Amino acid sequence: MVSLVIILAVAVIAVLVISGIVWAVREDSKDEKKEKTMPVLVQRQAAEKEANKQKILKFLENKEKITNNDVEKLLGVSNATAERYLGELEKEGVLKQVGDIGQGVYYIKT
Repeated sequence: MVSLVIILAVAVIAVLVISGIVWAVREDSKDEKKEKTMPVLVQRQAAEKEANKQKILKFLENKEKITNNDVEKLLGVSNATAERYLGELEKEGVLKQVGDIGQGVYYIKT
């Protein structure tokens, strides 16, 4: 009787260990899929961002200045995204901000 209980206990432990191993393998597989797809997504987003920044610069080929509202309309993006693009181009030294805050702020090519 005692040996039957021991055998059952060992069997239960074995099932739990195997279940844990299967779960761990599945989780690793999910992580590998994320690692493979994330760089593709990041690359796509970076390419889109660069294309949008180029559109801003192209816009400035025909205009003397560009505003945040111009970028919003040109790219169909939010106010925050437009500010981010303009800020990045300013940090890169491509644009210069004229004005401090509000409606009077615009950007020119450097």
